[in-house]
Amino acid sequence: MGGHTSLWKTHVFKSVGMLFIALFILSACGGTSTTSSSGSNQTKTPIKIGISLSLSGDFSADGLAFQQGYQLWADTVNKNGGILGRPVQLDIVSDASSTTQVVTNYQKLITVDHDDLVFGPFSSLLTKPASVVASRYGYAFPEGAGGGPSVFTQGLHNLFDVSAPVANLLVSFAQYMQSLPASQRPLTAAYATQDDPFTQPQVDTARSYLEQAGVKTVSYQVYPAETTDYTPIAQKMINSHADIVVTGTLLPDITAYIQAFRQQHYNPKAIIATAGPDQGAQFTKAIGGANVAEGVFVPNGGWYPAINTFQNAQMVKDYLAKYGGTADAISSDVAEAFSVGQTIQQAATKINSIDNAKLIAELHSGDTFQTVQGPVKFDSTGQNVLATGYLFQWQKGSLVSVYPASLATNTPEYPKPAWP
Repeated sequence: MGGHTSLWKTHVFKSVGMLFIALFILSACGGTSTTSSSGSNQTKTPIKIGISLSLSGDFSADGLAFQQGYQLWADTVNKNGGILGRPVQLDIVSDASSTTQVVTNYQKLITVDHDDLVFGPFSSLLTKPASVVASRYGYAFPEGAGGGPSVFTQGLHNLFDVSAPVANLLVSFAQYMQSLPASQRPLTAAYATQDDPFTQPQVDTARSYLEQAGVKTVSYQVYPAETTDYTPIAQKMINSHADIVVTGTLLPDITAYIQAFRQQHYNPKAIIATAGPDQGAQFTKAIGGANVAEGVFVPNGGWYPAINTFQNAQMVKDYLAKYGGTADAISSDVAEAFSVGQTIQQAATKINSIDNAKLIAELHSGDTFQTVQGPVKFDSTGQNVLATGYLFQWQKGSLVSVYPASLATNTPEYPKPAWP
């Protein structure tokens, strides 16, 4: 009996084994047939996106925030089926804030790693050489932190900056002045700016807008960035009796101007500075208190947590869930990086392709794309012509958004209240 049982078991095991082999062969044949006919495996191949970021060095704080923004976008895309049905995979390497390393990185990402797409690094300094590498290999180069004027004078056709060009950051202020009833508009303006590639382009662009609107220039000064005595500059503005003051400054110079204006009881209807008033408590303490800051304007580069733009509320919610903290602590770098991904996703979806030549053509087509920073439309140099930045103002101890009205939380105070 035991021998028969053993023979029976052997027969059964052999039969089952043959059955498994047959099923495996049929399964393999079926799999091959399905792949060749439907291309389902190919559809699921990840879209690799190469990115060089400053994860160490001078720009590391911004680089890490950019990494968060890019990753947050990739998470969002993949939760919703990817791009053209394919998941996104980020290939991020560190450039240590080095212009030499960023070039090496993009060459490797393109020629060795063969990434499908590339996104830009942080800063104009690194964007300039990196965009040249991408151009050499025919890659589109969308970026969100390379807005310096010199970035767009390289004659490149593949460069696309989704953020507001630096030169346009004061345009929102000029547009607000133009929007006022004729009886309230300023008649004269005084300008003073450091000889600096960040501040002077903003002031000069605002001056051009305001002069076209009939605002007469009664004082215009450009002074060396190393200036430490701001008294003569402030005095010329005071003597001009201009209705409004437009300054290209950092914290030390705008502080000196406000102190001089108060001492001599010069109270223009509006004051705006390119930087300084955006430094929060450092600014209010330097000028003598939050009540002194009342009514002072400052531009914002294009994003803030409460802005009512495409997918922004969800991005903020997802950021807090993933990284923690509070909404007001989210860096604008996160939004800049997120906007790069949004733009490319929309372009690829519209043309049903991630081919770089086709993407470049689509991004130059004049189409408008929607991002957490607002609408994006590129000119021939790759600048976002719809991005002008937003206007903020100190009101009751807080820096609040006031223009454009459709995206603002508060109404602008104009004319500015008298100095306390």
